[in-house]
Amino acid sequence: MRAAVLREHGEPLDVTDVPAPTLDPEGVVVDVEACGICRSDWHAWMGHGEWANDAVDPGQILGHEPAGRVVEVGERVETIREGDRVALPFNLACGSCGYCRTGHGNVCTGDHPHALGFEQTAQGAFAEQVHLPSADYNAIRLPDGVDSRDVAALGCRFMTAYNALDARAGLRAGEWVAIHGCGGVGLSAIQVANVLGARVVAVDVREEALDVAADLGAEVLVNAAEDDAVGAVRDATDGGAHVSVDALGVAETCRNSVRSVRPRGTHVQVGLTTDEERGAVSLPTDWMTRHEVSFLGARGMPPTDATDLLSLLASDAVDPGSLVTKTVSLEEVPERLAAMTDYDTVGVEVMVL
Repeated sequence: MRAAVLREHGEPLDVTDVPAPTLDPEGVVVDVEACGICRSDWHAWMGHGEWANDAVDPGQILGHEPAGRVVEVGERVETIREGDRVALPFNLACGSCGYCRTGHGNVCTGDHPHALGFEQTAQGAFAEQVHLPSADYNAIRLPDGVDSRDVAALGCRFMTAYNALDARAGLRAGEWVAIHGCGGVGLSAIQVANVLGARVVAVDVREEALDVAADLGAEVLVNAAEDDAVGAVRDATDGGAHVSVDALGVAETCRNSVRSVRPRGTHVQVGLTTDEERGAVSLPTDWMTRHEVSFLGARGMPPTDATDLLSLLASDAVDPGSLVTKTVSLEEVPERLAAMTDYDTVGVEVMVL
C-alpha cells in the first residue's frame, strides 16, 4: 500500500509503498477514506517532544484523524463487522485498565500503544490502510449519511475541544470563553462553545483566521498583533472570561490565556509546545493562587464519549466540514504539512483517498 513515511525530521515525508497492516485478533484493518492534517502531525514531523521522551522516530507513518471502512476483522472482535464505517481516536486505549473502565480511555495506562500515528507500534493513517487495535473499545461507529471528510475534520480537534470545554472546564450557557489561537482546534472550540450556549472571544494575530472565527459565531474578535490580548479579553468580558483556552501552545498564548480569566476562572491547555518552550512555560502562580485560577489539561476524548459528539454532527449542530479549506491527495500531504511551519494554512486541510 501507499503511505507517507517520516524519514528525517523536518524533511519532506516519503510517499512510498509499504507493507499493509497486520491484523491482530482484537483489531480491525480499515481502508482510509479521509484523514485530517493536524498541527500535532507537524510537531511530530519536526521532531518535537524529546523533552518529554515523546519525539516520534523515523520510519513512522503519521496521520491520526482518520475515517474509513472496516475491511478485515480480528477473530476476537465482537461488536465491529466488515463493512462498518468507523472513526479512529488518536488516543488508543486498552479497554481494560482502571481509566478505561471508568470512561477515561484518553489517559489509558494499560499495556498498549497510546498514540495513533506517533508510535512505531501504532502506525498512522496517511496511508491507504490503517490498523485499529482493541477495536471493540476504540472503534467509533459512524452514523448513516455522515461524510468521511467531515469526520476527519472532526478528528482530534473537535474531540479535544469538546472534551476541554464540556468535560474538563464544565463551560455553561451564558459564560464567556476566550479562545487563544484560531487554527483547527481553536475554530472547533468556537463551534463547540456555541453549542454549549457560551459567548466567545476569539484571539489570533491573523485577520483571515479572525474572519473565519466571526463566521463561526465568535462575538468578540481580538487581533493580538495590534492590541493587548489580555486587556481586550478582560474588557470585553467585564473582568475576565469564565474559561480560557490556549489552542496554540506557545508561551505567550499560554500566559495570555491564564491572565484572561476572571477570579475562580479556568484555563485549559490544549496546544502542545514547540522546541522553544520544550514542554515548560513559566506562569504567574502567585496571581493564580490569589484569584483561585484553575489550570487544566485536555487530551483528545475518551472513545466512549464520542457518541455525543457524533450525534451533534449528525444533527448539524456542529459542522466540521465548514472548517475544511482544502482537500488533498496522499501525495500532497508532505507539502501541506510543511506549510504549517510558517502558519501558511487556514482552517482544516484533509487528505481524501
